[in-house]
Amino acid sequence: MPTIRHEYDWPDRFVLGAVGEPGARTFYLQVRHQSDVLSVALEKQQAAAIAAGMDQILDELRSQEGNPASVPESPMPELVDEEPLDEPIVEQFRVGPLALGWDPSSRQIAIEAAAFPGDDEAIDDEPEELLVVRVPVGAARAFAKRARDVVAAGRPPCPLCGGPVDPGGHVCPGPSLD
Repeated sequence: MPTIRHEYDWPDRFVLGAVGEPGARTFYLQVRHQSDVLSVALEKQQAAAIAAGMDQILDELRSQEGNPASVPESPMPELVDEEPLDEPIVEQFRVGPLALGWDPSSRQIAIEAAAFPGDDEAIDDEPEELLVVRVPVGAARAFAKRARDVVAAGRPPCPLCGGPVDPGGHVCPGPSLD
């Protein structure tokens, strides 16, 4: 069966958000273009990886002589989106493999989020669904900031082991000996 592709170039809105209480949050990538809103669920680690990967790509582009892509050092305040996710949040699919890259032809950051493989699929198979979003560098920098903020808004890490501390505390195994 061919992959169902959800492609957005220059969307009206592209954000990462979370729903629920720290420790039991569900993370979503959400894209809106005109009246079309699409939400896909992902793991907290994937959300953090997208933010870090975007910043790395943007920093590399910015370091090129003359900054030919006009990459901002920090998010422009007018592009920072602090609004909640659009409701209703209807999960289109759960994200499995992710890819980030620079599209030199459009001068945009490209994000590909493939649906998590089903029980009868191998990771190497074509995904049932794929979200492809291309955003300009300014919007990408603002997206990365919001994503970092959303990830950091969860449970605080234990100063000894780094594990999450619930409101009632946690059983700390002590510092890691790695």
